[in-house]
Order: sequence, then C-alpha cells, then structure tokens
Amino acid sequence: MVSATSLLLPAACLLASRAAVAFRPPSSPAGVAPRRPLQLQSADADGDCAAISRRAALATAASSLLLPTLANAEESIFAPKFVQEYPDFTSTPEGWSYKDVKVGKDSGGGELKNGDRVVFDWSGYTIGYFGRPFEAKGGPQGGAFDKDLNYFRTTLGSQTLVPGLECALRSMKPGGIRQVIVPYGPLSYPSDDPEHERVGPKPTTFSGMRALNFVLENPRVDRTLLFNVKLVRVDRGDGKGGFIRG
Repeated sequence: MVSATSLLLPAACLLASRAAVAFRPPSSPAGVAPRRPLQLQSADADGDCAAISRRAALATAASSLLLPTLANAEESIFAPKFVQEYPDFTSTPEGWSYKDVKVGKDSGGGELKNGDRVVFDWSGYTIGYFGRPFEAKGGPQGGAFDKDLNYFRTTLGSQTLVPGLECALRSMKPGGIRQVIVPYGPLSYPSDDPEHERVGPKPTTFSGMRALNFVLENPRVDRTLLFNVKLVRVDRGDGKGGFIRG
C-alpha cells in the first residue's frame, strides 16, 4: 500500500525546483557586460570636506540597507516633513548650510588647509528642538573680558571638530561671523563620544551638555544643530609641528 507521504514528497520537490527557477536572478542582456559590484572607497585620512562628503554618502548608502519597516518608520519621523527646512540659508553639497552675518578679511596665506589651527568663538543651539542653547554667549565681551584662553581652538584635519562645522570654518576669513546648520548624522557629533571629549566643541556647562545630549540621543525629535561661530584668527602650520600665530 502506498502511503500519502510517499505521494506528496515528489510533488513538493517538483514545486521547490520550479520556485527556484522562478526566482533565479535575471542574466545580463546579450552584448551587455554584467555590472560589477559597487566599489566604495574609504575616506581620506586628512579629514577634508571631500572626505567628509564621501563619508556622508557611505552613511546614506548603508541606511538604505535597513529593513523596509525600519526605513519607512525613519522616513515618517525624519524625512522630509519632520526635519525643518531653512530656505534663507545656503545649502552645500556636503549637507550643511550657512548664512554669513559678517564676512571677514583675508589675512594672507591663501586658503585654509590641513595643519592650520583655527581659533574661534562659538555658541550652539538645538535649532530643531525649541532652539535651546547648549552653549550660550551672553556675558561681557571686549577689553579685559575678551580673553584668548576662552576661545576654542583646533587643528584642521585632526578630526577633533564636528565635521560640518570644520567645513564651514575652512571657507571663512578672520573676523567673519557665520551661522552654520548641521544636520544629524556624519556631519554632527559622533554617537560613540557622548562626553564630547574626542570631537568638539564641547559645551562648557553641565546644563549645556544635558541639553545637547537630550537631543542627540532622542530619535523622536529633530536633531539639527545651529552653530554661531566667529573666526578670531588662523595660526598657519610651520611644517615642523608648530604654528605661526596669525
């Protein structure tokens, strides 16, 4: 006597083989070479804006690999309606935006390059979330209050500065004042540095740190940041590990 199982098994195998044929990837048309896998180049170690732009592109490509459910959830929260737009700012190819309040004067030496040290004053706001300050400048300025030690300084290309802000500083001149909008992601503070010791500028107060991290760690709010920066001076690298004060 033939069992039901012995009758169903050949039929199941036949269906499986047909399904495999049905879902076989299509071959390339005649005369067309098969497409090679995409080769993604690693970002340059010098930390310039071109490398930053490539890192942002890599991050975007990686995000497209998320499961459809996660991708749709992300779009419904962040893009394009959830994140605010600022049409009065000039957008850049890298993804940050800016508005010049005051254009500085050229102090000589040409364009800023890796190895130059920038000295600047700054303030920061969670512009996408109620505009709360995480670094405010409201005290007395000028004269005895205008102390050089209070300024933030960093070397371009050292990857110790928020990438979007570094890109903005590279095209400024001493004395210039610029408002810079930095979107959440590769151009902003890295998520693996919650104390902001490795990548600055770091808020100088506990309340500022709390306000900044509340936004950066909250996926349900617009994590766009606004920086107001004044480029005080540029110290050119002397090629020997030191600087020539600007």
